[in-house]
Amino acid sequence: MSNERKKLWEPSKKWIKNAEVTHFIDLINKKYRKKINGAKELYQWSTDNIEDFWAAMWDFGGIIASQNYDKVVDDLNVFPGTKWFPGAKLNFAENLLKYKDDQFAFIFQGETKKTELISYANLYKEVARLAKSLREIGVKVGDRVVSYIPNLIETPIAMLAATAIGAIWASCGAELQASAVIDRFGQIEPKILFTVDGYYYRDKVFETITNIKEVVDAIPSIEKVIVVSYVSDGKPDISSIPNAVHWDDFLSKEEEIELHFEQLPFEHPVYIMFSSGTTGKPKCMAQGAGGVLINHLKELILSTDLKRSDVINYITAPSWMMWNWLISSLAVGATIFLYDGNPLYPDPLRMFELMEKYKISIFGTSASYIHHLMGIGAKPTEKYNLSSLREISQTASTLSPEGFEYVYREIKKDLYFNSISGGTDINGCFACALPIQPVYSGELQGKSLGMKVQSYNDNAEPILDEQAELVCETPSPSMPIYFWEDDENMSKYKVAYFDHFKDLGKNVWRHGDYIVIHSDTGGITFWGRSDAVLKPSGVRIGTAEIYNVVEQLPEIADSLVIGQKINGDIRVVMFVLLNEDYEFNDDLKEKIRKTLREKTSPRHVPKLILQAPPDGIPYTFSNKKVEIAVTKIIHGIVIANRGALRNPESLDFYENIKDELK
Repeated sequence: MSNERKKLWEPSKKWIKNAEVTHFIDLINKKYRKKINGAKELYQWSTDNIEDFWAAMWDFGGIIASQNYDKVVDDLNVFPGTKWFPGAKLNFAENLLKYKDDQFAFIFQGETKKTELISYANLYKEVARLAKSLREIGVKVGDRVVSYIPNLIETPIAMLAATAIGAIWASCGAELQASAVIDRFGQIEPKILFTVDGYYYRDKVFETITNIKEVVDAIPSIEKVIVVSYVSDGKPDISSIPNAVHWDDFLSKEEEIELHFEQLPFEHPVYIMFSSGTTGKPKCMAQGAGGVLINHLKELILSTDLKRSDVINYITAPSWMMWNWLISSLAVGATIFLYDGNPLYPDPLRMFELMEKYKISIFGTSASYIHHLMGIGAKPTEKYNLSSLREISQTASTLSPEGFEYVYREIKKDLYFNSISGGTDINGCFACALPIQPVYSGELQGKSLGMKVQSYNDNAEPILDEQAELVCETPSPSMPIYFWEDDENMSKYKVAYFDHFKDLGKNVWRHGDYIVIHSDTGGITFWGRSDAVLKPSGVRIGTAEIYNVVEQLPEIADSLVIGQKINGDIRVVMFVLLNEDYEFNDDLKEKIRKTLREKTSPRHVPKLILQAPPDGIPYTFSNKKVEIAVTKIIHGIVIANRGALRNPESLDFYENIKDELK
């Protein structure tokens, strides 16, 4: 297997010398009298010396605290429920607003419609004005402040104002259906809702006033609704929304306000994050301010190599944890490029046009975006000057080895490709890259620093070079501090992450990803969600093994595979979405089967291949395919919360054919 993975990039001596992680290694060697050399030795030290590692990250990240910590961690054996940095007092927003100069904090582009820029100095002023207004209407420490809003500059301003006061923030993108928003916000009883009059998608206006009214009517705890004008000329009519006020009218008229940051314990909750909610009501995960901050600093500085001079972008929306992750770039003082709308509109290479124009240096995207460009044969490097681009970060679903190769062939030969994987649950990564290591096709470079990541087989034994379950054997600071409305024994929390290997005597976090850890490179290949693993005749197959082959065919735009229980076994059923100008027929089905048989094994070959309609492959808002919901529908289980999907109408097709598949 290792022979199939190609080395695509090797960092130069200059790269390694200038990398932030190299400076971090120097700090450790000096402080702890070590002789760490390179990424593998650094990872080993970070997991052998977890307390020292996080203490060094606190210093290296320049965390601002009004009161220092008594110790790094109470007891690493308490899992879950570990207490990090007891005694420390800080404010999340204060750490993101340490810069107050004329450098741009945000550049905003709303498809083809609107552009806006704001400096760090003016960002601080706007947050101060909004925080003053929130305090005046009674927002206090621990109150929930939420947003149902696109990826606008006002969104992080609202988050920073709320967290400066010590309120707890949660957000949903404006693209979510009202029912999905109610499922999330209704559980946490917010006091304040920030929202918007509408949003653009492919230059079409989607008005949201009706959805907002539905949300506010369903959640009686909401005392004030603050509406941003985005798609309207002037102020929209918001009279139908109870307790609503326009953003401009709500914002304090005082220009020079001293922003007071509430000083709170390290583990004071800053975010409530929601699980995707595709198979049940979304879980509400409370995450501590200090834990999120120090983990984001680790990933942004050491893994992403983010510097003040960078312009960083991620294709994301406030529904996805990558929005939270991206906004933490403020703590490094970089410029954040916010994009709202369809990144492929009005041209598939729109983002590369913007990279050239705004000199974006770090571009974050998904596997589906890269696979789409590859599928249409796009050649960005031939059309645009990408000299500013030094890194592409990729996450969400699994990227094929060919996707890695496409990046280096058609986008840029000399760049750092940083493929990462983790989750909303930890607001960060279990696996990521370091810019002092080579990049291999189809492989994340390694385990996240300070986290004892392993792959367990069914006997809870760590194994290499075989597909197995991703687990983390030790706590880390950004793991949820609790689930909302959980009991004192943390029962919901334990069921979600710790029950899987409990009967085998292992108290480890099981994340639900199916992976291979390679013994030769230390890299990791992801094969899909473990609860979507196919088991024909008892053989375990990761869904990505099939996608990586089928989606290379010119006929196939997208695909979905599930396992259907039938006659005491599991049969593999595949749904394919075709590119334009191709016909679904027996010849294509045979080509798919033959290709899979030759490139994988006979077990990977689907028993049934069906054509999906346009937009017939369901996705979450974080660009992950939803095999589990389709599997449930095919087996006659009702999916109630369709609003958790980016394209809920896609499930109608599976409802209509489920009886035929019996």
